[in-house]
Amino acid sequence: MSAERDPGSTGTPEAPRAKGAVSAPGPDGRPRKVSRRFPLFTRDTARPEGGGRAAPGDAPAPARQWPLLGVVSLVGLGLLLTALDVFRVGTMLIGIALIGGAVLRWALPDVGMLAVRSRFTDMVTYGALGLAIVLLAMMAQPSPWLEIPFLDDTLHYTI
Repeated sequence: MSAERDPGSTGTPEAPRAKGAVSAPGPDGRPRKVSRRFPLFTRDTARPEGGGRAAPGDAPAPARQWPLLGVVSLVGLGLLLTALDVFRVGTMLIGIALIGGAVLRWALPDVGMLAVRSRFTDMVTYGALGLAIVLLAMMAQPSPWLEIPFLDDTLHYTI
């Protein structure tokens, strides 16, 4: 039993096409390709709000994505500091970079590829993860900068 193939295919049989399983229309108005992922549920994928360029289209690529480059640069610097044995400052810088990403997502209408989900979800995700990283960095041993008494009791009772 052999599966039918397109003349230009790579030799793998084609999956059955479900009704309505097409991607977003191309410039000519026709669907670009058939999607085989989640054919019953996914009909189209919208770009996240604020996912447009952060600078005009004629600007060079780094200028168009400056919010993402800023956050990634701070995270990279934090990782470098952590690798150079300045653990607490490096991890705090990583958390501050994520909090800065949340602030950029809130304040700017277009942040380029920093926009991954909806504005609210991005702000909550970046902010919560950044705050958690900063708090954990401040509570790191030895000689923590921040002590939360009930966490110490919780640790003793669970172990």
